[in-house]
Amino acid sequence: MGADLIELRIQSGIATLCLNRPEKRNAMNDKLRSQFISALEGIQADRNIRALVLTGNGKGFCAGGDVAAMEKRLEKSAGEVGFSGWTRQQRVHYAQSLLHTLPIPTIAAVNGTAAGLGADTALACDFVIASSEASFVWSYIDRGLIPDGGGMYFLPRRVGLSKAKDLIFSGRRVNADEALSMGIADRLSTPETLMADAHTWAVELSQGSRTAIALGKTILNQSFELSAEQVFAQGSQAQGICYTSTQHRESVTAFLQKSAARKGAA
Repeated sequence: MGADLIELRIQSGIATLCLNRPEKRNAMNDKLRSQFISALEGIQADRNIRALVLTGNGKGFCAGGDVAAMEKRLEKSAGEVGFSGWTRQQRVHYAQSLLHTLPIPTIAAVNGTAAGLGADTALACDFVIASSEASFVWSYIDRGLIPDGGGMYFLPRRVGLSKAKDLIFSGRRVNADEALSMGIADRLSTPETLMADAHTWAVELSQGSRTAIALGKTILNQSFELSAEQVFAQGSQAQGICYTSTQHRESVTAFLQKSAARKGAA
């Protein structure tokens, strides 16, 4: 990437994206967000990338929104605060939507604290693997705010509505073990093996047809909002596309050839 606040490495089709503002526990300011968006757009466009692991450098995953940036926002005149905030929100939502809708499997490797927007960002990924030293906290309430990074959408889908309300209204911290038991995290790891475990999982998830994964993910992401009829309809259209894919043709041909060889040897 070249720019300081994001590190992007690609190894054997697996992208590892590191938030790189460790002195601020990777708190998200405008510069980091811009670089984050650029990195995600690049990953989205690169068909050689088959999965993404997202993590943070240093001791924290992401401490949420930068409080210094909040202070600057409040320095604006009363007539400008609302529109300035709305403008920033468009960037926040674009970044979160990019991450959520990437047409590849995505894993948040949560190495430390994921707070506020950081917790939302972890849940914008398809899967969460957490270090035993990780914690999650929807701390917006401490700043008189509501979750603006997708937390009100993602969190109830993982833990249920009443538990999501409890975490958002109280702002209480959830350690790694509780996160696993609640469904916030899907797997736990040690600090020493977190990235290796996340990479291994990403490889496992990325072995299938890229076409099938992309289309299946698109439908699954909407499945709670759609009726069964709508899911069937979208599934039918997606399957029609899968029928034409190289992966499907090669798989069927290989299966038939193997089956014919077995019969010939009998």
